[in-house]
Amino acid sequence: MTNEDETHLNSLAVAHYVVGGFMVLFACIPLIHMTVGLVLILGGGEMVNSDGEMPPPFFGWLFFSAGLLFFLLGQAVAVSIILSGRYLKRRKNYLFSFVLACIACTSVPIGTVLGIFTIIVLSRESVKAIYESGRNLENQIQ
Repeated sequence: MTNEDETHLNSLAVAHYVVGGFMVLFACIPLIHMTVGLVLILGGGEMVNSDGEMPPPFFGWLFFSAGLLFFLLGQAVAVSIILSGRYLKRRKNYLFSFVLACIACTSVPIGTVLGIFTIIVLSRESVKAIYESGRNLENQIQ
């Protein structure tokens, strides 16, 4: 266990909190699609085509359900990243944080940077030993 590993894990935990917070904010963008879908479902108002006809309600349901799906998925990933930061801070759930770092790599560009740095730090044998010593201590307490 080195002081450098502890510093890196603490810095990664803070970075997870920050990135997770931004992802919560950006995951709200699909709410626009949900609103458009609701407008189409509930009557459309001024949304008529050149023939003066309303679009079919199917398009409203498509917009609404796609927006809802992406909103919920984005919020789930954002909350998971924040949770991973909490686990990094407490030195628990190594596998959860490692898998989530791999998933974060798909969020270009900030998630990719965060994911790569997290994978690099968590791949060190000294960091694995920190997590193992914490797990062994919990087993002794129980």
